[in-house]
Amino acid sequence: MTLRFRRRPTLAGQLLVLQLAIVVVVLVAVAAVSLAQSAATFNRVEGRRVTALAEQLSGNQTLRFGIRRPAPAEVLAPLLQTTLTQSGVTSITVADAGGRVIAATSPTAIGTKLTLGDRRVATGRGWSGQLAVDSRDELVAQVPVLSQGTDENNRLDGTLGDHIGTVMVGELSPSIWQRLRGASSYLAIYLGIACVLGLLGSWLLARRIKRQTLGLEPREIAGLAEHREAMLYGLAEGVVALDPHLRVTLVNDVGRRLLDLPEHAVGRSLKELGIEGRLREVLAGEEDTRDAVVLRRGRVLVMNRMKVTKDGHSLGSVTTLRDRTELAQLERELGSFRSSAELLRAQTHEFANQLHTISGLIQIGEYDEVVTYIGALNRYRESLDLTVTRRVHDTTIAALVMAKSSVAAERRVELRVSERTTLLRLDPELAADVATVVGNLVDNAIDAAAQSGTPLSPAWIEVELRQDATSLEIVVRDSGPGVTPELAQEVFAHGFTTKAAAEGERGIGLAMTRLICRRRGGEVAVTNAESGGAAFIARMSVERLPEGAR
Repeated sequence: MTLRFRRRPTLAGQLLVLQLAIVVVVLVAVAAVSLAQSAATFNRVEGRRVTALAEQLSGNQTLRFGIRRPAPAEVLAPLLQTTLTQSGVTSITVADAGGRVIAATSPTAIGTKLTLGDRRVATGRGWSGQLAVDSRDELVAQVPVLSQGTDENNRLDGTLGDHIGTVMVGELSPSIWQRLRGASSYLAIYLGIACVLGLLGSWLLARRIKRQTLGLEPREIAGLAEHREAMLYGLAEGVVALDPHLRVTLVNDVGRRLLDLPEHAVGRSLKELGIEGRLREVLAGEEDTRDAVVLRRGRVLVMNRMKVTKDGHSLGSVTTLRDRTELAQLERELGSFRSSAELLRAQTHEFANQLHTISGLIQIGEYDEVVTYIGALNRYRESLDLTVTRRVHDTTIAALVMAKSSVAAERRVELRVSERTTLLRLDPELAADVATVVGNLVDNAIDAAAQSGTPLSPAWIEVELRQDATSLEIVVRDSGPGVTPELAQEVFAHGFTTKAAAEGERGIGLAMTRLICRRRGGEVAVTNAESGGAAFIARMSVERLPEGAR
């Protein structure tokens, strides 16, 4: 058995049918208006004519005399026929005072009861209007015939007398077709031209809409819209679309949540939504952007922007957003493992160099130098350990500083601990955040200082930790080239490291530093020292552990 599916009408076909129906309705309305105007004109013009003719007849002496004759039809027939021929009306009827037809141009009407358009006609009042006469619609005028006043000798004195009869003059009402032909000699031409123009306009409109919808039919457009909704709101990533005027044309739930946008953000511009700074630069950029790191109200966002063009015209852009805040936390934890690995590698490299030196001194028989060298190493290590542990009482941070000292030494950078450093034991969670901030700032300082160190001007970095009852300030200075003023804020907003200021974007270490400081009620900033180099200053609120806590 073969199944036949009914073909659905195309969009162009539906529009054509709809427009054709509108044209037909307009044509019918125009025709109705024309008919109404024609009827009004006919009633006005012909009504006056038949009324004037009826009044003329009612005042005719022959008619007045003939009404009272024994055979009025024979007396009045010549008058009525002559008047009918000269005036071109359809019918003339004369009735006596009782309403019985006594003479008429239609012989079948003689002897019948005259149909009155108004009851007051029987009392001597005139009337005009549409009336059915012999099953035909006629425009008639009914005028009373009044006798002239007489004395006892039947002498005329010119005064009106009694109601002795009624004269009715009728004009056949034209048919609808006759009215249409009479409305305007060019009406059919006008209607035909309007119909052709309507059909042509409908066809052109259908073609234009077909092009604008890329040849898609309504059901296909509906399917695409449904798929788009399912795709956008099923994505784990945020999606934001902007038009060329930077107005939001589309945003899914994830994008609205990540950017902290209001529910009715569609149709509003970036300025109206309060989006400024680095986020606005990425969303409104001129070029495509890949993996741009942006901070937005405590979140680390990775954004990819792509321009949308068609036929060489810009339609706007689409930007996807990923929340890397949790991933950044994982990177921080992995960073601690990497730091440990780097520390072990640096210490291995340092110990290997020291062992090679000791081995060489033994091989050449300089045993006293071996003892002296080992003593110097021991005193340096004890001095560093004593300096760090005396000023930094939190073991986590002290161990981190010691580890970074070995890494700095491998890079030929001297790590100093400021004499103003004072840090007590911290809560483990707070210690982890402080370690992340210190580690990121020290790593950036080592990178910057290592680039500018020379034999005459050794590279160095200085770590200063100052704590009071409610806050902690972390200052990391270096002997590097410093940070240019225009990058003083961008270095955090972009997620740059210190090294990235010269080489490009790298990681989100400083972005995480700012995020942690703000979460702890503080902030981070960078300044340039007068003698050269940069100083990163991070502040956050802290709480001391009770005495005796381990």
